[in-house]
Amino acid sequence: MPDSPSDFIRDMVRADVAAGKHGGKVVTRFPPEPNGHLHIGHAKAICVDFGVAKEFGGRCHLRMDDTNPTTEDVSYVEAIKRDVKWLGFDWGEHLYYASDYFQRFYDLAEKLVERGRAYVCDLPDEEFGRSYRGTITEAGKDSPYRTRTPAENLELFRGMRDGKFKDGEKVLRAKIDMSSPNMKMRDPPLVRIKHAHHYRTGDSWCIYPLYDYAHCLEDSFEGVTHSLCTMEFESARELYDWVISATEVPHVPQQTEFARLNLTYTVMSKRRLLQLVEQKRVSDWDDPRMPTIAGFRRRGYTPESIRDFIGRVGVAKNLSTVDVALLESCVRDDLDRRSPRVMCILKPLELVIESFPENEVEELEAPHWPAGTEPGADIAENLRGSRKLPFSRTLLIDRDDFAEDPPAGWKRLAPGREVRLRHGYFVTCTRVEHEGGQVSRVICTHDPATRGGIASDGAKNVGTIHWLSAAHAKDVEVRVYDRLFTTENPGSDESTDWLLELNPASLTVVRAKGEPCLAQAEPSARFQFERVGFFTADPDGKPGAPVFNRTVALKDAWARQTAKAAPTKAAPLVSQPATTEDKKPAAPLSPEANALVTAHGVTAGEARVLVQDAVLGALFAAAVAAPEGEALAKQIASVLVNDLLGEMRAKKIDALPFDGKALVELVQLGQAGTISTKQSKDVLAEMIASGKPARAIVEAKGMKQIASADALGPIVDQVLLANADVVARYRGGNVNVFGAIVGLVMKQTKGQGNPKVIADLVKEKLA
Repeated sequence: MPDSPSDFIRDMVRADVAAGKHGGKVVTRFPPEPNGHLHIGHAKAICVDFGVAKEFGGRCHLRMDDTNPTTEDVSYVEAIKRDVKWLGFDWGEHLYYASDYFQRFYDLAEKLVERGRAYVCDLPDEEFGRSYRGTITEAGKDSPYRTRTPAENLELFRGMRDGKFKDGEKVLRAKIDMSSPNMKMRDPPLVRIKHAHHYRTGDSWCIYPLYDYAHCLEDSFEGVTHSLCTMEFESARELYDWVISATEVPHVPQQTEFARLNLTYTVMSKRRLLQLVEQKRVSDWDDPRMPTIAGFRRRGYTPESIRDFIGRVGVAKNLSTVDVALLESCVRDDLDRRSPRVMCILKPLELVIESFPENEVEELEAPHWPAGTEPGADIAENLRGSRKLPFSRTLLIDRDDFAEDPPAGWKRLAPGREVRLRHGYFVTCTRVEHEGGQVSRVICTHDPATRGGIASDGAKNVGTIHWLSAAHAKDVEVRVYDRLFTTENPGSDESTDWLLELNPASLTVVRAKGEPCLAQAEPSARFQFERVGFFTADPDGKPGAPVFNRTVALKDAWARQTAKAAPTKAAPLVSQPATTEDKKPAAPLSPEANALVTAHGVTAGEARVLVQDAVLGALFAAAVAAPEGEALAKQIASVLVNDLLGEMRAKKIDALPFDGKALVELVQLGQAGTISTKQSKDVLAEMIASGKPARAIVEAKGMKQIASADALGPIVDQVLLANADVVARYRGGNVNVFGAIVGLVMKQTKGQGNPKVIADLVKEKLA
């Protein structure tokens, strides 16, 4: 994470400490429910909770909010503790459990009953929600049991405690306000009946507190000063404060919310993750395709890379979805500094060097680390220096590095072509042998004067491929993992089963060949397989039979696949009538445009525009070369081609008053959710006119994206009421008008509303 991060939470805590609030102390907490494994979204909360406490000389508690005995287990408790420590944080002696406070919760609940602030309700929760709670636009109505006297309620509540009633037969509710605009304040349940065995308290209790009642009291009991949580708890803050006030506990904590972490191609719902495990769609919670911390650990991610990613994402209030490519970029950067280089052939093809003596083995030398790189202290001694590479007449190369009929620009091996064997010799293909209609062997000669891969006549513009001596290569199992889902936002289309969006190619098991040193790799040992990617030894491996997980490819292979599948014609930059020329097939991409597609994952259309327009091309190159620019290359290209070029043409501009770094800042503000898509375009126009930095423009104009469901809910209600005919068409089966309704709400917010939050609210209200 950055050395001195700054965000609205840290600014608030800094001001509190300076003012001596809470006696100048900072106490935070991370309070997971032990009903599943932690995922990457929890990693953000962990880094915020523990990070803020550490930065201000305070402490962070780890607390298990174990108030639901039917879903919790001690195995989850141990997994949570393991994950937090692996991420680099320690709670010291401050490990707590909500179950430690069950008696205190009960005593305070009796106090609420005695003071007429809570009552026992006989209505089933479903009936209360359907017939009494009301809606966002309509007030609720009182439960028929709301008028019970404190004495009656106390007797019934004690009967609940003594096990006299069945599950769901009665519930203790807060007596607050059934007409409150905040639905959370309409007599919420506080304590429920559950005749279930608790993993810590056994059968001592048959009533358990609800989370909204318990967690604020836990914060008070433990002296938490800053209760930091994600935005979905914003509407619960009023209830949080009510419980603290009504129970009259002495310490008053302060709740502050920040945006949760959402990733593309990922689901974060514990319920859905559990479904993947139970249906055997993945091997377990630590399957390397899972977004759990255990899954990332097994896949080979490092805690440093995850903390770096969280630091780059930052802390804000606006909801946004972060491209998973940024996380992959962080782990690439980290593994590049800590992974020794070795060679491994995933698709072996035999290569015979006829000019090399039979039965002779030559020992070549290759570095484990690039020049100028110092391996970390955790690297085994035998991986610190160089390694020996046996070179013989019969080698193995990767089948993808040979083509009988090579395409234009082919830099690898082909009949009559010469390539460099990495750390070896230059070889030239003389002929090919076939078996069963497939290439089975490639025959070559070598240039003895090129030992070590050094050209005999100076620099040669030939490609380089990796290889192994067939007699010395070891069998290794390689598990090539890819993204678990094929869509950026799995489950967003409620008309489609989200499980159908699973990627059938998310795991490919390969019987590969590797260098001898791989055979004895210890679990969690990391390597860069040269020209292939970063790999980690899996615990399933055994001495002599290693298993390796692909942590991440050397480049964003997914972006390249998407670029290949994308139409080669660029989208119109401005509204123009179709012409005959528009209907012609797009011309093949130039080598320069192809290079942009391959290197940065931009679309073919974007690549063509960037190559043709010198100003945009130069700005793109400067932006991706700027710090953190490469990870945002696709978004940068989209802004340049779809937004900036239109502005330049409309205003006849041929020079720009800002550089690539300023463009990266603009894209980052959009990625972080600080500004909406429409606001981003407005900021870009101001940058063109004034040359001012994006952040300065945003701050000066007070721009912000509206991502609060509480703020957007009334606007959605207003739009639905004003467009009853459109709503009727949707409910009559015309689902195509859904986008129009979302657009109307966006227009009402002047483009400042978060589209996903709006879409979710519209779906909820239309249902």
